[in-house]
Amino acid sequence: MAKPVKIFPPLINAIKQALVEIFIENRKADKAINGILKSNPKWGSRDRAFIAENTYDIVRNWRKINFIAGENYEKLSHNSVEYLVLIGLVINGYHENNPSFFDKIDLKLINLKIEEAEKDFCIKYSIPEWLDKTLMSEIGEKRFAELEAMSHQAEVFLRVNTLKISKEELKKVLKSKDIETAEVPGVENALKLQKRQNVFGWEEYKKGFFEVQDAGSQLIAEFLDVKPGERVIDACAGAGGKALSLAASMNNSGRLIAMDVEEHKLVELKKRAKRNGISNIETRLIEGKTIKRQRETADKLLLDVPCSGLGVIKRNPDAKWKLRPEFMVEVQQTQQHILRDYSKMLKAGGKMVYATCSILPSENEKQVEKFLAENKEFELIKDRHVLPSETGFDGFYMALIQRK
Repeated sequence: MAKPVKIFPPLINAIKQALVEIFIENRKADKAINGILKSNPKWGSRDRAFIAENTYDIVRNWRKINFIAGENYEKLSHNSVEYLVLIGLVINGYHENNPSFFDKIDLKLINLKIEEAEKDFCIKYSIPEWLDKTLMSEIGEKRFAELEAMSHQAEVFLRVNTLKISKEELKKVLKSKDIETAEVPGVENALKLQKRQNVFGWEEYKKGFFEVQDAGSQLIAEFLDVKPGERVIDACAGAGGKALSLAASMNNSGRLIAMDVEEHKLVELKKRAKRNGISNIETRLIEGKTIKRQRETADKLLLDVPCSGLGVIKRNPDAKWKLRPEFMVEVQQTQQHILRDYSKMLKAGGKMVYATCSILPSENEKQVEKFLAENKEFELIKDRHVLPSETGFDGFYMALIQRK
């Protein structure tokens, strides 16, 4: 991150406000940050990046920063929030060009506390004890590599909308504007930005030439291997990132039914589909007999189920602080319910993908094993783990299952 020569009080106040909204008012980090940036349209791109990136970084290292400050990370007080912001900025080196902002900070003490923080695993990687115990019991020593990989800022990946432009053409268009991208081996339509930028104001985005989507997430739609003319159901569509990818793979032919339990997400999906030039998506709010009416109608079915989100904490770092052990139990029950009931929408001979953005076996292969043991008319074709430590992407699991 480029260090601005001078920090202004409104920038500090914006980060303080975001932290209060995230940790006291319980807002999602992305919603809190976006709301603050929208309410101050006069800020330039550099200031906006400073606010967003430092807020995310402080949230990502929340326990560590509170340890250094001598505060309780589980309970934010209004009185301590500015001190926590300043410590976060010291860790990122901003004190070197802005000494007047940090004149009340004991830098020697801070550096000693930073060294001390490195000796405690939970403090170093900023996770609660219960979460470390969960990771230890499920993935053991692998948790070190995964938490290390997810302790850094997420990279920006684009998914090229091949209905409107080829990957090579988009690369050329962006290069003509001095925007460098790199292809992503093993992910067909992905490009990675070489330099982090806010892409949502770009003309190419508004024209629907691409969507912002993690490369690992793009692999899930590829895994289902949909074909033009098929009847496909995305049963947990959300705002539709994977549905848009599936529709492009279908070359806008056949029918893609995107379902969700939250109507506002389907409204957003319709907007995105229009921008992408997609006409084969129908949206359905899940209520009453929605699932029953689609029984044995789908050639392909995507079940991107609710999960802990432990594979995407690089992108959503506040999840570490908002997850609770009881939620882990509840969400696994929801996963089994969706697998059991929604799989009935699949035709005989049809294929479905069960997917999560988690790295826990209890949400992944163990759920599939349980489902297959209880539903003998289904069989596993293949599955895949996408691990942050191995790919640099977010963490995902996907299982391709066929109805016999």
